[in-house]
Amino acid sequence: MYRGIIIFLSFYFHIIPVSGQSEWKLIKEDTGIKVFSKTVPDSKIKAIKAELILKASASQLVALLLDVNTATKWVFHTKSCVLIRKISDSELYYYSEVSLPWPLENRDFVAHIKVFQDPKTKVVTVDAPAVPGWMAAKNGIVRISHSVGLWIITPIDKERIKLEYSLQVDPGGVIPAWVVNTFAAQGPIESFKKMQVQLKLPQYKNASLTFIQN
Repeated sequence: MYRGIIIFLSFYFHIIPVSGQSEWKLIKEDTGIKVFSKTVPDSKIKAIKAELILKASASQLVALLLDVNTATKWVFHTKSCVLIRKISDSELYYYSEVSLPWPLENRDFVAHIKVFQDPKTKVVTVDAPAVPGWMAAKNGIVRISHSVGLWIITPIDKERIKLEYSLQVDPGGVIPAWVVNTFAAQGPIESFKKMQVQLKLPQYKNASLTFIQN
């Protein structure tokens, strides 16, 4: 019954690794998606990193990530995902609720997405930490108040990019760490597969963003 929350949360949340950690260890590979894990000091939850080579442009992927209202179509176990405020073409706030199997309570969070690109390397970073204060907590839903999400998109050539996503799960509430660690690798794999399908849709396949140089 815990598998649903782990797959979703392991895709969505991480804490940036610090020095002194163990080395990354490959724990699963599926259709080109590689998932690694390593222990984190002062945490029972292992850090997870997923890598994938995509036949797409940085603009395509960023356009999909910023189209938060469609997250229910590809991010596993997303019950709702709603734009709260658009600051600019490259910055926004959104609210999302995670649907969990009974008897677990659903989780929710508000995230702040900001997109940056290095003008020399053209590497794109999408930062998406959870932020407090934008929406009152709801009865029967556990608020995830601390998480930092990070995507790194590196161009390989005119047709391909390398996607790296790092994460560490902290779902809140009472969920055994061993359960989280056991199923964490499935989150990126399930979501990345659906993401590749979404990227083929016209609104993303033909995306051109003024703040991204492909």
